[in-house]
Amino acid sequence: MPDPILDVSDLRAGYGPAEILFGVSLTLRAGEVLALMGRNGAGKSTTFKAVMGLLPPRGGRLRFAGRDIAGMAPYRIARLGLGYVPEDRRIFTDLTVAENLEVGRRPAPTPTPGAGREAWTPERLFGIFPNLAEMRGRRASAMSGGEQQMLTIARTLMGNPIAVLLDEPSEGLAPVIVEQMADAVLRMKADGIAVLLSEQNLHFAGSVADRAAVIEKGVVRYEGTMEALRADDAVRDAYLSV
Repeated sequence: MPDPILDVSDLRAGYGPAEILFGVSLTLRAGEVLALMGRNGAGKSTTFKAVMGLLPPRGGRLRFAGRDIAGMAPYRIARLGLGYVPEDRRIFTDLTVAENLEVGRRPAPTPTPGAGREAWTPERLFGIFPNLAEMRGRRASAMSGGEQQMLTIARTLMGNPIAVLLDEPSEGLAPVIVEQMADAVLRMKADGIAVLLSEQNLHFAGSVADRAAVIEKGVVRYEGTMEALRADDAVRDAYLSV
């Protein structure tokens, strides 16, 4: 079995005096979708920020693409091929759809797993998100929340990442938009991109993910296949039910 593209071991992190993560461990391999699941406040977004370098880890090991990234600046981690789609989108609202995509354009990192695969272009992304094709000249400020979420994912893929952190992509979106989000994740997987997906929606996660890790109060309480999680009423009731 190939080495993980992302290897997180005993990760600890927090904000000020508050400890949020108490030793999170997980692995992600090329072409795999891993759903990090849990209730609000369980530590999902904090895990993503610590992995991406936006929050300094307080301990543990972080390796990506064979490199130690603990304490590395976010832009350097991005240049290694790790994309990040934050929950709050952070698009450039004064720029058009096309301009937002150009901001994200980067060649694929080399050498890299999957080198030589087809690069992401606006036209290729418009095939996944046809809504964006119809509004390529529209300012992002005039787009709906769902359209902005599509744009954020598309802009990230313009950087040709080898792995993507995707934070709560289905939250608050209409069902038809959620379906397009699921299609985008499956297209990433088919392209060999590893996806770490933060999600509360079990149906959405089950439609795209291979495995699940359930986090509660900053600790991973369960790991297994999505099929096993769906069949385990006790785990779902303990850590995922509202």
